[in-house]
Amino acid sequence: MGLGKGPAVAVVALGTFAAGLILSGALRVTPRLEAVKAASPARTVPKAAAIPSFADIAAAALPAVVSIRSTGVAAETDSQQGAPSDPFEFFFGPRGRGNGPGEPRQRQVSAGSGFIVSDTGWVLTNNHVIAGATKVQVTMTSREVFTAKLVGSDPAIDIALLKIDANHKLPFLVLGDSDRIRVGDPVMAIGNPLQFAGTVTVGVLSAKGRTGISDNLTSASLQDLLQTDAAINFGNSGGPLISAKTEVIGINTAMIQPAQNIGFAVAINSVKAVLPQLEKSGRVERGMLGVRIGPVDQDIQNAFKLPSMAGVFVESVEPGRAADRAGVKPGDTIVSIDNVPVNEPRDLINRVSATPPGQRVQLGILRNGQRINLTATLSRLETAAEPRAAPAAGRETPGHQRLGIAVSELTPDIRQQLGAGPDVHGVVVANVREDSPAAEQGLAPGDVITSANGVNISSIQEFRPQVDRTGKGEYIRLYVRRFVPQEVSRFVIIKTD
Repeated sequence: MGLGKGPAVAVVALGTFAAGLILSGALRVTPRLEAVKAASPARTVPKAAAIPSFADIAAAALPAVVSIRSTGVAAETDSQQGAPSDPFEFFFGPRGRGNGPGEPRQRQVSAGSGFIVSDTGWVLTNNHVIAGATKVQVTMTSREVFTAKLVGSDPAIDIALLKIDANHKLPFLVLGDSDRIRVGDPVMAIGNPLQFAGTVTVGVLSAKGRTGISDNLTSASLQDLLQTDAAINFGNSGGPLISAKTEVIGINTAMIQPAQNIGFAVAINSVKAVLPQLEKSGRVERGMLGVRIGPVDQDIQNAFKLPSMAGVFVESVEPGRAADRAGVKPGDTIVSIDNVPVNEPRDLINRVSATPPGQRVQLGILRNGQRINLTATLSRLETAAEPRAAPAAGRETPGHQRLGIAVSELTPDIRQQLGAGPDVHGVVVANVREDSPAAEQGLAPGDVITSANGVNISSIQEFRPQVDRTGKGEYIRLYVRRFVPQEVSRFVIIKTD
């Protein structure tokens, strides 16, 4: 449209606004002062708020910050198929691979951070930390380890909600108000960058309301990010950004490279807005108006004779969508939603996206100098990245399959190939499923299991009952001997799935 100098930003569904800032400056030398120095007028300096010790903030927050280890699997590629190059593959099949074509072949492990938000075990993190995982483990600073259940995730703003079960109350962090924190306020980022657990970095809140840190236009329009100079590195993802009140005001999610200390956190208010949906259904459904909007600048204010620059200017209306059905017209200025003032595009976006589709909202409109009220029934926002459902619990299978291994008898031929002496008795690990508890503990094809839970074994018939007696979630102790490339004996302790 020909109105206003600032370009409007088109949004696929909801409508948003992105702004760029150009910084420029020049270095000038202060001129020599030769005049008589005049007395400076008295100034009132605002009284600074007392900041608690960063050590006190860290001590209070660290027990509730966790490290997250997610495990997934990748399918075998064509290059992995073919004649075995390892001599043990002749007897045991491909090392550390599945049992046939098309089965999971390679275990993928990623690490990140998270934090507990209730004493009953609710955990928040980034969606990208756990995306695609078949198993998620949470480790506390007390070194307790829990297998977490994925309750729900929202890829659009990159958050995920997990649940861990403990037999005691857990330390947790309080969610603060990201709208109230000010640029320049001190903040602390806590997480596990590069697997350095419990790392604390401090800085200030550099900016608020950052958007566009995404290749997906819809996701970019929904972003409400806090910028900070507190160092955020790989592995910090999902950890908390904490205020001086020891309240979470953001979830660390991204950094800019190669810039120094330009990091971003998801504003916690946008997280709180969708938490009820995640808890209830595991996914987030957002409302949509179907408008193309921009800020009210001075030219628009003057041209449309608006009383102020508060509100959002409607550049266009998508036919058939909620706004169109409600009677919203191009050139309208939306100044309120459900009687809550709208000062800028972010206010409208946050309110609409946090409202479920099908719900009615009241829009306050300025049109031709008149205030009118319209009612819109929101339609559903379709995002390119829909949340995935939590993985279904698998059926418990008997025997050694629960450990994720296949075993065979220690025959004379295999004994010779391994170089095991006649005094060695047990069963041989023939295969290890990559996403299994056994794989996580380093068990590999060619290992010889000589005892289970303190009972010496010499056959599969003796081994299977020891595994069967180990209940789900209990531990089995295996004594393992490995002969290649050199002989090593050790205990392998596995918690059964």
